[in-house]
Amino acid sequence: MQMADQEQAEIRLMAARLRQEHEDYDTAINAMIATGCDALRIQRMKKKKLVIKDKLTKLEDQIIPDIIA
Repeated sequence: MQMADQEQAEIRLMAARLRQEHEDYDTAINAMIATGCDALRIQRMKKKKLVIKDKLTKLEDQIIPDIIA
C-alpha cells in the first residue's frame, strides 16, 4: 500500500529533524567527553541519543517499503 505524498513528506521532515537532533547529541557528548564531564551524565546523554536513533529507524522503515526476497 502506497502512502500519500503528503504523509511521506511529513515523515521525511520528522526524520530530518531527528537526524539533526541525533547529530547535536553526538556533538554535545563529544564536548562533554573532551571537558572531562561526569561519566553518569555522559551515559544519560548516550541513552537519549540511542532513543532518538531508534525513533529515526522506525520512521525510515515507514518510508522504505519492505523488500520481499
